[in-house]
Amino acid sequence: MQAILALEDGRVFRGKSFGARVERSGEVVFNTSLTGYQEIFTDPSYAGQIVVLTNPHIGNYGTTPSDAESKKPFIEGLVTREFSPMSSNWRSTQVADEYLERYGVPVIAEIDTRAVVRHLRANGVMRGVIASAENLDVDALVAKARAIKKMEGTDLASIVSTKVAYEWDSNEPKNQTGDTLLTPAVEGDAKQMHVVAYDFGIKENILRMLTRENCRVTVVPAKTSAKDVLAMEPDGVFFSNGPGDPEPLEYAQENIRALQGKTPMFGICLGHQLFGLALGGKTYKLKFGHHGGNHPIMNHQTGKVEITAQNHNFNVDPDSLPDDVEKTHTNLNDQTLAGLKHKTDPMFSVQYHPEASPGPHDSHYLFKDFRKMMEEFKK
Repeated sequence: MQAILALEDGRVFRGKSFGARVERSGEVVFNTSLTGYQEIFTDPSYAGQIVVLTNPHIGNYGTTPSDAESKKPFIEGLVTREFSPMSSNWRSTQVADEYLERYGVPVIAEIDTRAVVRHLRANGVMRGVIASAENLDVDALVAKARAIKKMEGTDLASIVSTKVAYEWDSNEPKNQTGDTLLTPAVEGDAKQMHVVAYDFGIKENILRMLTRENCRVTVVPAKTSAKDVLAMEPDGVFFSNGPGDPEPLEYAQENIRALQGKTPMFGICLGHQLFGLALGGKTYKLKFGHHGGNHPIMNHQTGKVEITAQNHNFNVDPDSLPDDVEKTHTNLNDQTLAGLKHKTDPMFSVQYHPEASPGPHDSHYLFKDFRKMMEEFKK
């Protein structure tokens, strides 16, 4: 069946329909990762977005529950060059086509994704619609794309967040051979720490990484008050990744300011942006965002370059930060700010995903740093 991707500027791409035969709309972004498509599908930070994958062959290794970052896909739609209707991998439990159809996600394939990416790089991300049918009204689809609510000023975090607090199940996921996917990072009689994690769209591997550091994790809704969090007597508070614009999340910024200095805090992606705003900085939207598993980050504290996974559309303006905030990391692709920490209070954040392991494990140390910060704060 024919499928169409219609962009708000009138550019139209025609291809074949896979996944769910439904019409879906959202902001169109591209991701440069070579593998990990299921992790991309299920990352809540992609809520409200149609994802173009630059790797030309998608779906060949199927899907498996242990690769999911949440309970379901959050992407609005998928754009690929080739989409495999079958899987060839011993870990696969369901082909990607059936998996996305099950959750109502449309796929358009057999199009020139290089042309789509070049168009977005030149003109910036834009709103679009994916539709499939025998006869499609292109003008109507373009008009629908132009009518989509813009990402700027939109609070999506509270929509994807958990509605009730819960204790993360610390049992490690196992693969088909019964082996655990992650080994404990803390040995001996290290005291268990209690971490309260704000869910703005949290990825499950973040929770696993916190558990590896011998942390008991309580996940709370995005709008949980600082007073309620402190009543849980946490050893530290984590602020997660998530979709949308950080600026309208004034409730989260107020909570950060209320918790500042009272407990160690660690933020990732949206959490990092919220730290920047709460500390007096400003954020801005990137032209086409950072989405992929190959972004080089300079760690100014060690002088080392980390290869990182990233997924964000907004960034903290480093020039807007006050003097009591240290800029710790820089994205070497475009020199944007990628990490910060407060010079006196125990809080730090990064604008990338240290739990994602895009091949290397360069950034796992950040979870160890968070644990060390909690240990020192208790002395």
